[in-house]
Amino acid sequence: MSTTKVNILLLGSGGREHALLAKLVESPRAGELYVAPGNGGTHALASTVELNIESPVAVAAWARSHDVGLVVIGPEAPLVAGVADAVRAAGIACFGPNGNAAQLEGSKKFAKQVMSRAGAPTASYRTFVDESSCADYVARTGAPLVVKADGLAAGKGVIVARTTEEALAGVRECFSGAFGDAGTTVVVEETLDGPECSLLALTDGKTLVPLATSQDHKRALDGDRGPNTGGMGVYSPVPLVTADELAQMVDAERRVIDELASEGITYSGCLYGGFMLTSEGPKVLEFNARFGDPETQVVLPRMKADLVNVFLACDEGTLDPSSVSWNDDWAVSVVLTSAGYPGAYEKGKPITGIACAEKLEGVTVYHAGTLLNEKGDLITNGGRVLDVTAVAPTFEAARAQAYAACGLIDFEGKTYRTDIGLHALQGR
Repeated sequence: MSTTKVNILLLGSGGREHALLAKLVESPRAGELYVAPGNGGTHALASTVELNIESPVAVAAWARSHDVGLVVIGPEAPLVAGVADAVRAAGIACFGPNGNAAQLEGSKKFAKQVMSRAGAPTASYRTFVDESSCADYVARTGAPLVVKADGLAAGKGVIVARTTEEALAGVRECFSGAFGDAGTTVVVEETLDGPECSLLALTDGKTLVPLATSQDHKRALDGDRGPNTGGMGVYSPVPLVTADELAQMVDAERRVIDELASEGITYSGCLYGGFMLTSEGPKVLEFNARFGDPETQVVLPRMKADLVNVFLACDEGTLDPSSVSWNDDWAVSVVLTSAGYPGAYEKGKPITGIACAEKLEGVTVYHAGTLLNEKGDLITNGGRVLDVTAVAPTFEAARAQAYAACGLIDFEGKTYRTDIGLHALQGR
């Protein structure tokens, strides 16, 4: 395998991107690293670039002019916009699916149709393009139901309705324009019950390499109460997943990749399957076309792989399952958020204590919503501010270290859940 250094451009600004950079920089093949737009922590690992990351032309031109050999796309919006297509057309390797394949995340209707053709288990559904027909269906069917805006809605646009009134309110919200063009088509699904599990996988369009399981905590408050968020914490692996359930999840993801290939669509990059472990077996809740956030922050620290070589192999169609292995450690990550998140929150609060937290054994603090101000001081710049991750030989030790580190970090309005990972101790 080549040992040539490769200059890398990473697109994104969250904790996921900080974790990706930390893993990429470990590779002996990592040359100059660039990140656009990055955050208050990524500057220590890569040069920050001002770039419109959702412009295919701008990204491809910048990468070509700076001798970039690999572009890694973190968030979903650039993927759906076709940035990977433009980068590959410029003769540059890219980690992330082309725009047609990224529709697995960009359109819930498209994803459901692919799953149906592939025979991947998922909730039954109907799609609508006008409010009255959708509302009539919801009123006739009755709750519980899940109402989803079809397109990208920045982590919003999914209403889990326990009453018919909530479902109808969700229909009105989607068609009101609250989610922009994402809500012009609405998907209504049956509700699935059971614990959730995330399964990320790497693929070159032919070979699929499943990564370690993880379990995110979406609700804002302890006890899985409060509004949905982008993720309040996560752990890996997930002990309640049986070998048979894991095999079924991997099979569902392989079926989808194979179905796309049969339709002339090569899916290359990371496929993120969100599953519900129902009494009938795992069923797909959704597919995302990129690494999860915050799942990446516990999966990558446990991974043994040269990430540059692996990402290049995904692009080249030469992915080898033996290139990825795992250590036996546990990882727990707790998200520190700004007061008010996921609603309105203030920015610009000074952050202290990260250096002390990272002195604890096995602790890494990944930056998400942070920024260096004009004085070079670290301040809050988002709802999800930091991902405090601990890796240890046992789940209990990893969880204890993560929370000990959380206690050492301070900023005005710091909030976090205190029960991340308790599912692993209490079972289902």
